[in-house]
Amino acid sequence: MLELFVGLYLLISVSIGLYAAMRVKNSSDYVLAGRSLPIYITIATVFATWFGSEAVLGIPSTFIEEGLGGIVADPFGAGMCLIFVGMFFAARLYRMKLMTIGDFYRIRYGKSVELFVSIAICISYLGWVAAQIVALGLVINLVSGEAVSFEFGMAIGLSLVVAYTVLGGMWSVAMTDFVQMVVIVIGLAAVAYVVAGRFDGGAMEVITHAAANDKFDFWPAMDAVSIMAFIGAFITLALGSIPQQDVFQRVMSAKDEKTAMRGTIIGGVLYMVFCFIPIFIVYGASLLDPALVERHMGEGGDTQRILPEFILNDVPLVIQVLFFGALLSAVMSTASGTLLAPSAIMAENILKDRLKLDDRRLLITLRLCVVGFAVLVYGYAYFSASAGLSIFDMVENAYLLPLCGAFVPLAFGVYWSKANNTGALASIILGVGVWAALEATNIALSASGAELPVPPQLAGLVAAIIGMVGGSLLTTRKTA
Repeated sequence: MLELFVGLYLLISVSIGLYAAMRVKNSSDYVLAGRSLPIYITIATVFATWFGSEAVLGIPSTFIEEGLGGIVADPFGAGMCLIFVGMFFAARLYRMKLMTIGDFYRIRYGKSVELFVSIAICISYLGWVAAQIVALGLVINLVSGEAVSFEFGMAIGLSLVVAYTVLGGMWSVAMTDFVQMVVIVIGLAAVAYVVAGRFDGGAMEVITHAAANDKFDFWPAMDAVSIMAFIGAFITLALGSIPQQDVFQRVMSAKDEKTAMRGTIIGGVLYMVFCFIPIFIVYGASLLDPALVERHMGEGGDTQRILPEFILNDVPLVIQVLFFGALLSAVMSTASGTLLAPSAIMAENILKDRLKLDDRRLLITLRLCVVGFAVLVYGYAYFSASAGLSIFDMVENAYLLPLCGAFVPLAFGVYWSKANNTGALASIILGVGVWAALEATNIALSASGAELPVPPQLAGLVAAIIGMVGGSLLTTRKTA
């Protein structure tokens, strides 16, 4: 019966996306939904795109293992990213009437910087989208009673997302996001209510237990290494996800400047607040079924399965339907948005000028890029899951490259008039170079159980700032 309801929900989601595709007449409609989204849709698409598999499966399992301090990157860093975008970037970028974030780098610095940053952004999306596809495979595998293999489940889930994204672009993403946000809120709230009702003391009993076990310890130990690791984790998503097409796309799709600002900020706040619902559910489940948690936290277990297996085993069918509807909504909304984003960058900023595409051929190319990127994502998801990477790891690692290679040129390009092409190139080369070198060193040291005292991404960010300031000022002096 559960399989029937889940299949019906998937069919409805795809149908909504296909219906929205009727609004696509040109590349601007496809990428930016005609720059016409009202605030409630803007909030919904910001929230739904951010609230993905890691919010329901990854963050709660990390909280159980590491407490509040272990999730500083997400939801705190991720949520603050949206707030920072709304406060400091949305209005300025909206006025420029850009198609993609890559267009900013071309206008501000030139085509060479546009190309480097666009490639970096496209690469970074592999991990982000792959995390959603892994989650889809996991859900379909569990709901089918393992009749559908995990790998085939990934293929089915990815195909459904591609079906409406490739035709409707941002229009399909926006309309399905709104419906999916409603399902997420209702579904997870219902599950939380049921879990709280299993305790004599209600929700406060769960919260008190978590506090007594130090799960709400947030701040790091007061030593240099711990503090730098804490900062490094926070900035990975708080700053690294700012120069990303999926965030920018929602800003530019809003109907006006104020909607872009307010929708992004409100979406970020809602995201941070609502992420605590699945955390509460999973922690409550760990108290109700400690054997399940012990099995998955031990060797060979998978903490990402704790919540869905608890739902399958311990709650009524109607709650199962609501939960898996919410989970599929969270995953599909994020997958569609993050599949469209790199495809838009690839078509607009890497292929358009080189292939001399008019608008009709650009629209065709956009759709082909969605399909091509989906194939790459499936391969990346398969090998990442085989290597044992968690959903949380895949999402967090996705933003290391744009943090070190794209954030500084964006921030300085918006706020520093002296930033120029030389500074941007120096920033990219130094930032990515230092990060990559230290990351490789950490991998070599890991064999002996050691690691560098400074997070590679933090060192890369500092190097990127030095490159930007030094390169820009040196060029300015020579020109003067």
